[in-house]
Amino acid sequence: MAATPDLCTEEEVSELVYAFYAKVHEDPLLAPIFNAHVKDWDQHLAKMVDFWSSTLRGTARYRGTPMPRHAQLPGLNPGLFKRWLSLFHQTTHDLDNVAMRERADVLAPRIAESLWYGYQMYNQPTRLPMDLEDR
Repeated sequence: MAATPDLCTEEEVSELVYAFYAKVHEDPLLAPIFNAHVKDWDQHLAKMVDFWSSTLRGTARYRGTPMPRHAQLPGLNPGLFKRWLSLFHQTTHDLDNVAMRERADVLAPRIAESLWYGYQMYNQPTRLPMDLEDR
């Protein structure tokens, strides 16, 4: 299933992003990391809505390079990426739009894996990166 404007509405994308980050704000593992590095939550949420709108609806609104920002964060580990995925899947589980849920649930692990690979390559350039499931 490809990104298409018919998959979901902008309102549904916003609801997904805001519901997910509400969980992140309450999570004992992720909240401290996000709160230490996100200086402007309104701006971050708007950027995440653009990202997921681009990813799910094909709007091409997202402009950014997330890899360098994530790679420079100190002390990330596979458990944090897995926790991010768990909260994301908890959030998508509650979506009424089944097609949107299925597409988001396929994309989220790819995104997490990509960021984890990039993180390892930046922080441990002489070692081969491992999959999230290998750890």
